[in-house]
Amino acid sequence: MNKEISAASGLYRLRPAGDSAVTVECGEAGTEAVHLAVRRVCSLLEEHPFPGLIELVPAYTAVTVHYDAWAVYRETIRMAAGKEAVSSAGALRPAAPLLRRQEEDLGILPAPVEAVCHWLHERLQRLGTLPPGGEGADCRLVRLPVCYGGEYGPDLAFVALHTGLSEREVIRRHSEAEYKVYMIGFAPGFPYLGGLPPELSAPRRSQPRPEVPRGAVGIAGTQTGVYPQVTPGGWQIIGRTPLSLFQPDCDPPALLQAGDRIRFVPINPVEYAALSGQSGSSFGLLRDNIYGKGLLG
Repeated sequence: MNKEISAASGLYRLRPAGDSAVTVECGEAGTEAVHLAVRRVCSLLEEHPFPGLIELVPAYTAVTVHYDAWAVYRETIRMAAGKEAVSSAGALRPAAPLLRRQEEDLGILPAPVEAVCHWLHERLQRLGTLPPGGEGADCRLVRLPVCYGGEYGPDLAFVALHTGLSEREVIRRHSEAEYKVYMIGFAPGFPYLGGLPPELSAPRRSQPRPEVPRGAVGIAGTQTGVYPQVTPGGWQIIGRTPLSLFQPDCDPPALLQAGDRIRFVPINPVEYAALSGQSGSSFGLLRDNIYGKGLLG
């Protein structure tokens, strides 16, 4: 079941993703306009959730909506047959009379995915009546300290050679740009960032590294990103941040979220060592606001 929804702010497509999720497609390219559409869908569903909604997973061009199929089915029964079908404790009463009444009076109940698509359709039609800009009003500006080059950025020389810029100029342009977190993926806490200056574009490594260190800042094509943990990877590594982007014991566990704005702040090896030794690492640093004007804008 695929359904297209026209709204004043764009065209959305609903595509079931298994028996407990629906993907809301907001466009076909990872542009700023599509990212804002993704943010608007998330904001709308956070403010107006439907029964059984579990989680929203934003990506470059879509939002995957996860739901509890049993909770959705219970809600369709409640809506079709009246609240008397569910006890005050929330447990279903004997089903046989209810099912006979459905067949006689109500017809067959929709499958959970059909009900969810219907509720999504209703909500997405509201986008045209919502004031613009609310989806970005609470976007954070996060400043990530980065030690560029040397042992921290072994591919900085390659990027400089490829772009025809000096290493110093690569650092300047990379750190002066402001980036937007389009999505979290690949590894827990890994931010895919839009906003890399086009002149800094560089190809992936022909031979990926078996291990890329935690905090490595890399460039691949027209994207830049930060490795939250030690993983294999083929991006060109130009620097490293001492901050930890993913801590499972924190809530939320990922330091960065879709919609955040990012600025990279150049630091030297001495500053890198000092920040690496801070107790509480990145989450505490953001909270205590101890670097420059503060890591969290």
